Amino acid sequence: MSMHITLVNFTDQGIRNVKESPDRYEAFKVLAEQMGLTVMGVYYTVGHYDMVVILEGSDEAATAALLKVGSLGNIRTETMRAYSVEGMRKLVENL
Repeated sequence: MSMHITLVNFTDQGIRNVKESPDRYEAFKVLAEQMGLTVMGVYYTVGHYDMVVILEGSDEAATAALLKVGSLGNIRTETMRAYSVEGMRKLVENL
Protein backbone atom coordinates (compact mmCIF):
# COMPACT_ATOMS: atom_id res chain seq x y z
CA MET A 1 0.00 0.00 0.00
CA SER A 2 1.15 3.49 -0.87
CA MET A 3 0.77 6.66 1.15
CA HIS A 4 -0.37 9.82 -0.64
CA ILE A 5 -0.47 13.38 0.64
CA THR A 6 -2.89 15.57 -1.27
CA LEU A 7 -2.90 19.36 -1.11
CA VAL A 8 -6.33 20.78 -1.92
CA ASN A 9 -7.50 24.18 -3.09
CA PHE A 10 -11.11 25.23 -3.43
CA THR A 11 -12.17 26.39 -6.87
CA ASP A 12 -14.44 29.43 -7.20
CA GLN A 13 -17.39 27.03 -7.15
CA GLY A 14 -16.02 25.23 -4.09
CA ILE A 15 -15.50 28.39 -2.05
CA ARG A 16 -18.96 29.72 -2.96
CA ASN A 17 -20.37 26.51 -1.45
CA VAL A 18 -17.82 26.17 1.36
CA LYS A 19 -20.54 25.43 3.93
CA GLU A 20 -21.07 22.11 2.12
CA SER A 21 -17.38 21.18 2.31
CA PRO A 22 -17.62 18.92 5.39
CA ASP A 23 -20.48 17.00 3.74
CA ARG A 24 -18.50 16.75 0.48
CA TYR A 25 -15.58 15.35 2.47
CA GLU A 26 -17.83 12.69 4.03
CA ALA A 27 -19.02 11.68 0.55
CA PHE A 28 -15.39 11.52 -0.62
CA LYS A 29 -14.46 9.32 2.33
CA VAL A 30 -17.21 6.83 1.41
CA LEU A 31 -16.07 6.84 -2.24
CA ALA A 32 -12.42 6.36 -1.22
CA GLU A 33 -13.28 3.40 1.00
CA GLN A 34 -15.34 1.82 -1.80
CA MET A 35 -12.25 2.12 -4.01
CA GLY A 36 -10.02 0.38 -1.44
CA LEU A 37 -8.45 3.51 0.04
CA THR A 38 -8.12 4.48 3.68
CA VAL A 39 -8.39 8.15 4.58
CA MET A 40 -5.70 8.49 7.22
CA GLY A 41 -6.41 12.13 7.94
CA VAL A 42 -7.99 15.30 6.64
CA TYR A 43 -7.18 18.80 7.81
CA TYR A 44 -8.59 22.17 6.83
CA THR A 45 -5.74 24.63 6.61
CA VAL A 46 -5.20 28.38 6.36
CA GLY A 47 -2.60 29.58 3.89
CA HIS A 48 -1.64 28.55 0.39
CA TYR A 49 -3.77 25.38 0.56
CA ASP A 50 -7.29 24.92 1.91
CA MET A 51 -7.03 21.28 2.93
CA VAL A 52 -4.55 18.43 3.33
CA VAL A 53 -5.76 14.85 2.82
CA ILE A 54 -3.67 11.78 3.65
CA LEU A 55 -4.65 8.58 1.83
CA GLU A 56 -3.37 5.02 1.94
CA GLY A 57 -3.95 2.60 -0.93
CA SER A 58 -2.84 1.82 -4.43
CA ASP A 59 -1.56 4.55 -6.72
CA GLU A 60 -4.31 3.70 -9.22
CA ALA A 61 -7.13 3.92 -6.67
CA ALA A 62 -5.85 7.22 -5.27
CA THR A 63 -5.52 8.70 -8.75
CA ALA A 64 -8.99 7.53 -9.80
CA ALA A 65 -10.67 8.79 -6.62
CA LEU A 66 -9.03 12.21 -6.86
CA LEU A 67 -9.88 12.52 -10.57
CA LYS A 68 -13.49 11.64 -9.80
CA VAL A 69 -13.83 14.16 -6.99
CA GLY A 70 -11.93 16.79 -8.97
CA SER A 71 -14.32 16.39 -11.90
CA LEU A 72 -17.14 17.71 -9.68
CA GLY A 73 -15.56 21.16 -9.89
CA ASN A 74 -15.20 22.09 -6.21
CA ILE A 75 -11.48 21.44 -5.72
CA ARG A 76 -8.12 21.18 -7.44
CA THR A 77 -5.54 18.80 -6.04
CA GLU A 78 -1.81 18.26 -5.99
CA THR A 79 -0.80 14.81 -4.81
CA MET A 80 2.56 13.54 -3.65
CA ARG A 81 3.61 9.94 -3.05
CA ALA A 82 4.86 9.75 0.54
CA TYR A 83 7.36 7.40 2.19
CA SER A 84 7.87 6.57 5.83
CA VAL A 85 11.37 6.77 7.27
CA GLU A 86 11.60 2.97 7.07
CA GLY A 87 10.36 3.00 3.49
CA MET A 88 13.00 5.56 2.59
CA ARG A 89 15.69 3.41 4.23
CA LYS A 90 14.76 0.56 1.89
CA LEU A 91 14.85 2.87 -1.12
CA VAL A 92 18.32 4.23 -0.40
CA GLU A 93 20.05 1.18 1.05
CA ASN A 94 21.51 0.15 -2.33
CA LEU A 95 22.62 3.59 -3.49
